[in-house]
Amino acid sequence: MAKKKKNKENWVARLRNKYRLVIMNDSTFEEKLSFRLSRLNVFVVLGTIAIILVFLTTYIIAFTPLREYIPGYARVDVQKQLYDLQMKTDSMQQIFHSNDLYLKNITSIMNGGTPVDMNAPNLTEANNSKKDFNNVSLDKSESETKLRKEVENMSKEYLAVLKSDMSPSQTTSLKSLFFFTPVKGVLTNLFNISEKHYGVDIVAPKDEAIKAVLDGTVIFSQWTLENGWIIALQHSQNIISIYKHNSTLLKKEGSIVKAGDPIAIIGNSGENTTGTHLHFELWFNGIPVNPKEYISF
Repeated sequence: MAKKKKNKENWVARLRNKYRLVIMNDSTFEEKLSFRLSRLNVFVVLGTIAIILVFLTTYIIAFTPLREYIPGYARVDVQKQLYDLQMKTDSMQQIFHSNDLYLKNITSIMNGGTPVDMNAPNLTEANNSKKDFNNVSLDKSESETKLRKEVENMSKEYLAVLKSDMSPSQTTSLKSLFFFTPVKGVLTNLFNISEKHYGVDIVAPKDEAIKAVLDGTVIFSQWTLENGWIIALQHSQNIISIYKHNSTLLKKEGSIVKAGDPIAIIGNSGENTTGTHLHFELWFNGIPVNPKEYISF
């Protein structure tokens, strides 16, 4: 036991033994510098330098653009570039489809044939159609006209009843929420249920970012012929917000967003548009509500 204790004391003493490091001129043996060191001091200094180097390396990798040059780390804007390339590829496919159909129509006309509708989804079915529709009557029957009017009136009455049946507590709970403004601009077309305009139109500058009004989940993010690029969010308390006529969608279906996060870029897409603007709708418990009552545009 005493021998082990003595060996431990000798080991500690060796760590604390003092040594002198001398730097001399090789020709004249003149002493230039000298340092009084111990093994313990050397270990402490080297350990401190190693910790500092590890910290600096971690900081550079985590918080500076230099990490792009380290193998295994991707560039920060790679995801955005991939998304832009995907959108350009999709646009090129649509243009190629339109040009191909245009050339086929020109060839068909020159050969005395009938051109195909530019909006036809299937070229093969359109070109191979041999049916004669000249004898088909397109006039509406009296019963069909009556049924259409009844359905339209029922839809208007149903929306009006749902709107009037909203209890004061429901309205209060909706007004107690803080809605983020989707985009700052000028309201040009207001909420009007009788005209089936279930939202508001906001005119804003080109390339303005559209932001989420509340925290939520993207439930729809696709292209439609009538309203262009549309994105819809599901929020808590059974609230849904819809954003139409965008030029670009920044979020995909299933993405989780926070209030104020950019989700799209304002645009003029779709057939039901006359200029760069956002058509914004707000639905509560399956009922369209006037966004102007809850959001300051």
